[in-house]
Amino acid sequence: MKIGAKPLSLEDVRAVALEGTRVELAPAAVAKIKKSHRFLLDQVEEGKTLYGVNTGFGLLSNVRIPNEDIEVLQYNLLRSHAVGMGPNLQDSYVRAMLLLRAQALAQGHSGVSLPVVQQILSLLNRGVCPLIPEQGSVGASGDLAPLAHLALVLIGEGRARVKGKEMTGGQALKVAGLKPIRLGPKEGLALINGTQFMTAIGSLKLLEAEHLCDLADLIGAMTLEAMKGTAVAFDPLIHKVRPHGGQILSAKRMMQFLGSTRSEIGKSHVNCSRVQDPYSLRCIPQVHGASRDTLKFVRQVLETEINSVTDNPLVFPDSGKILSGGNFHGQYVAIAMDALAIAVAELASISEQRIEKLVNPAISELPAFLTEQGGLNSGFMIVQVAAASIVSENKTLCHPASVDSIPTSADKEDHVSMGAWGARKAARVVENSRRVLVMEMLAAAQGIDLLRPLRSSNRIEKFHLEIRKKVPRMDVDRSLHAELQLLEKMVESFHFAEFSTIN
Repeated sequence: MKIGAKPLSLEDVRAVALEGTRVELAPAAVAKIKKSHRFLLDQVEEGKTLYGVNTGFGLLSNVRIPNEDIEVLQYNLLRSHAVGMGPNLQDSYVRAMLLLRAQALAQGHSGVSLPVVQQILSLLNRGVCPLIPEQGSVGASGDLAPLAHLALVLIGEGRARVKGKEMTGGQALKVAGLKPIRLGPKEGLALINGTQFMTAIGSLKLLEAEHLCDLADLIGAMTLEAMKGTAVAFDPLIHKVRPHGGQILSAKRMMQFLGSTRSEIGKSHVNCSRVQDPYSLRCIPQVHGASRDTLKFVRQVLETEINSVTDNPLVFPDSGKILSGGNFHGQYVAIAMDALAIAVAELASISEQRIEKLVNPAISELPAFLTEQGGLNSGFMIVQVAAASIVSENKTLCHPASVDSIPTSADKEDHVSMGAWGARKAARVVENSRRVLVMEMLAAAQGIDLLRPLRSSNRIEKFHLEIRKKVPRMDVDRSLHAELQLLEKMVESFHFAEFSTIN
């Protein structure tokens, strides 16, 4: 994959972060980087006062740094800012950060030298993962602390992981056949000003959230069949008069999953006395659709952000200007991360209610707790309880981070986005919601089994069979913990995408 010549996609980010796709600079990017760097050096040599190049940072920006100390300034910046706390990020997030930092620098508005960008790509291509603590960024003047931990490894400091083994940054470079780079004017600042921490996490979790949105439709359709629900609520005439795009698409997908003709299960209850299904079934398009449309907004923000230049000051050689601004501020991503958390939490919330309906014989008309020997067996009783606990956790995690602000840097940075925390908790909500949907998946599959010999639609039967290849029907109580974890890993790896995707 070549970067710097055309926009990255979120799918590109995933390919590098999770699949190990190699990355190199496009020739056009090389030319832009060299031009920007030369222009910056010329300005320094002319004696211009430039923020972060030959001045201190933040409140100390009025302190002029002698030319002989400019290099030391950049090293001190990285060392002083690497104060993150807490557990280290997983490797996939770090790889995404490396890619996005290189992509931003490759636009040719940061003034860094070519070896700086090449060193970042070398870490990616040779499997060096800087160890980056997850706490420490307020998402205002960039994700300063996390990016400082990343940047230290470029100069042979900090710590990194290579092939699962942790070591010093210097050792990691040696193992990978690399040497520490030397930092020139502005290069330390260019490496840590930016939103790549929050954007990396958000990009990978958005892709999973979109997959969960697709899967939620399919799982919801299987639950509807298991409960002998009606497809009337998905008639396109209903959705045509409330034409939200996500709602229309979700209703269309439900109809396709349920089949163009009634399944054997569907035909078995044509003349039943039930008039309407619970909202958790009947309103799937309205709820899933709202989440789907919100994720479209999040995608738009992230697609813009991953192709933006977010450090400061910015270098514009063609205009002859070096300008100080605020592209590092993470408010766009912060709000998008709060929206991501809320959208995905709703998928889990309605899913948990479908589980409750499945295990409730008064509504499902199936054996209580989906077991035919109730009393002796508890069946899926605690599956619903566990799902409820996770949904409750999501409610707390959905408190918005983006409305908070604590002034920092001696009140110089007086409004901050808290986007880093927003991204971290949105990631947790996505993971929680994945687990709830897996619980519904297994409960709905059990419901279909209890209606045998009747069969569902072709699509749902194929999905059911794929589940049963890994997890057998539960006739007597057993621990479902390991099986739920197995299904969760399959969902996380997009294993069921072929069943939930409709062309």
